[in-house]
Amino acid sequence: MDRRVVEHLRAWLGDWPDPVSGVVVVGAAVRDQPAWDGQIRPVIGITDAHGNGVVSVPPDKADAVKAALAAGDDPHRQLDAHLPAIMGQPGARWSAGVFRWSLDPVPFPDAGEWEPADGPAVPEWLHPFGGEVLIERDGRGAYLGGVGLKRHHPTGWELSVGTEPAARGQGLARRLVSKAARRVIDGGAVATYLHDPGNLASAHVAEAAGFPDRGWHVHGLWPGSG
Repeated sequence: MDRRVVEHLRAWLGDWPDPVSGVVVVGAAVRDQPAWDGQIRPVIGITDAHGNGVVSVPPDKADAVKAALAAGDDPHRQLDAHLPAIMGQPGARWSAGVFRWSLDPVPFPDAGEWEPADGPAVPEWLHPFGGEVLIERDGRGAYLGGVGLKRHHPTGWELSVGTEPAARGQGLARRLVSKAARRVIDGGAVATYLHDPGNLASAHVAEAAGFPDRGWHVHGLWPGSG
């Protein structure tokens, strides 16, 4: 795996053993610190195509999570059963999404222009990203699609893309993602792309833009029925 990806995982999660074997619990001070949008995200997990990876939790929760994992053979079943209580989130579920990254996006023709995220004509969903966001507009200046950057750490930024229904099916999203990824990579970071496993449209955009599905997953606690 490219050293830049390893560096990003270590910075974002608190550690990434090389090689990594099994599911390793890391007590990371970064879990108690505000994330890209100012919110605290106390649990993040990343696993590779073989199921090996890291669960990053606050330092004061690490021993309890390690004990929960040691009590069974299936780490994800153990995390689903015990992590909500450990983290004080009863009813939450340990869920997985697809984790992708790119260091070589497909060189599509450019789309969109960079604008301040707090601009008066920028859609509300892009405001929390801060900095600049990439926006495609029609000839009248109406918004068609955009990309925001989740600045997790200088080593890795995550892309989030959205397009208006009337602009879909024309390759706009993949062109926006490609351009945004090139900015991230040119700045020395890894471009990442996360999505729900059932979101086939998002998966197609990622694949087309040069973010292959390597079988990796991102994990976290999400509200559920318990």
